[in-house]
Amino acid sequence: MADNDIFSGDIDPEIASLLGLDESSTLEAPDYKNLFNEGGLNETEQAEESHDDISRETFFLPEKDSQETNPLFSNANYYKSILNGAGDLAQEIHENMSQFLKAVDTQDKIKFRTRLISQYWELYGIISSKVRKLQIEPKRMLLRYGLLLPNIISADQRVMLGSIIQENDTGEPIYYVDEWLEKVASGMVSPLATDDLKPTKRSGDQKIKMQLDKSKGSREAHLSTLMNLQNKRRSLEEQLKSRVNDLSRHTKNSIFTQLESLYAVSQSQALTEAMNTIRELSSLHKDMTLHYNQLNSADQDYRKLEKKARESGTISDIDPSELQKEAGSIRQMAKLCVGRQGNHFPILMSQFFKPRIQAVATRENVIRILFDIESLDNGLFRRTFRQKTNRITPHIILIPCYGDYGICWEPFERYNRATSRGRIAIPLFPKDLKTAVLFAIADLRWQVAKEKAQHYWMEEGLTGHYYQYFSDRKLRGDVRLKFIEDYILWITKEGEGVQKLDKEVRGIFWRDMPFPQALKDNLRKRGFVYNELYKKDVNRAASDGY
Repeated sequence: MADNDIFSGDIDPEIASLLGLDESSTLEAPDYKNLFNEGGLNETEQAEESHDDISRETFFLPEKDSQETNPLFSNANYYKSILNGAGDLAQEIHENMSQFLKAVDTQDKIKFRTRLISQYWELYGIISSKVRKLQIEPKRMLLRYGLLLPNIISADQRVMLGSIIQENDTGEPIYYVDEWLEKVASGMVSPLATDDLKPTKRSGDQKIKMQLDKSKGSREAHLSTLMNLQNKRRSLEEQLKSRVNDLSRHTKNSIFTQLESLYAVSQSQALTEAMNTIRELSSLHKDMTLHYNQLNSADQDYRKLEKKARESGTISDIDPSELQKEAGSIRQMAKLCVGRQGNHFPILMSQFFKPRIQAVATRENVIRILFDIESLDNGLFRRTFRQKTNRITPHIILIPCYGDYGICWEPFERYNRATSRGRIAIPLFPKDLKTAVLFAIADLRWQVAKEKAQHYWMEEGLTGHYYQYFSDRKLRGDVRLKFIEDYILWITKEGEGVQKLDKEVRGIFWRDMPFPQALKDNLRKRGFVYNELYKKDVNRAASDGY
């Protein structure tokens, strides 16, 4: 078949019939005549800097969950824009897509589907390698949502996708794939496959790279500590202002009206509290001075090592072709999210997801679910280093796939356990969004506890206690997956007073992963088992054994 027949201006009538399109369809057939014109569309570089705040104590709920609908997904040239510049691969994808949509026989359908999966991920890698130069929005949306051909999703679904908020105004480290690839390309985050990703220059001295990573971790630890001290200082200063304001309010003496009265009892107390606050601020100033000196020293060491590493070729800007390997890691994440028996077809199609924005793992929806989970599991993102506890949320990557499970890729970076963020993946189009997020969070909980206990993970801490229960009960299967199932019940059922867990598991979670005290106080009134656990808390506290 000739090229101008394959990519003619009109969609094949049989395909149009399959898609439910007619002459009145709001989505016009694109013009394919110049589909493979290499010079037809320009791409200019754009890079956006952002800085994550690791001093936040909680999630801030988004003010809105959607935006005015973006008409991009009804653009007649959307499909053409994506395939433009892909050469022979574009023609192969178009031919297979046409055959796949027209196929009636099941075996033919499977054959074309298998080809499309391979070709899609090859295209995905090519576009990923150019992510820092992407001005063409359809290509960015392919990376973000997996939408190749708008015609194969419904009008309602196109409207819904267009209403998803594009920019990250939340300040949280939650990324769509195109955003994540940009951060990797700019060197702002380490790639998912750190060992495999190569710089543009020779690999250099691995020892220098390890020293650099450790130095970076030390610098970030001091920075995080200073952020927490800074927040504490700001709080104390506000208290001091309030107390000084109280002290400055005077009434007239009832007898000598030209004089002001002495401090009232409450003002005398405020004066004492103000002096205590000043002493705290003085002590805090000494701590901050110490940490500033250490931060300056760590920063100088880091810059020296960074310069040495660049001169030796140990580090360098990421070669665009190497970003294709990062796209390969995204594919692996998608496989893990989908699971063995799931739907591994990566292209967005109408029958595989709901046209409800509440069912999609948008950034805003994920934040709301995480807020609810953390309100029941206060220690979820807490990590203690040098007697300082920081709240460190992981990098969260929203993967365009139909997976049912979120996954923890890694609990934190290899050379910076103190302040580095872990990485978790959440499928964009799951069957149940809350369960998918909970699965990822439970996986993170398990892996962090396991890494913390290191080679004693079967004996100590959360993982040790749970593993002993798992072994004593002679349970079969993967202990991690059993923990994840129980964690989901802990948050969704036990947090509401509905008893679903084994007694032993409830006891482990109650002590090692406790609910907030207010919820414990409420639960003790709702059942004998919770009241007994509450009494054990009181006894342990009284004997200093908690």
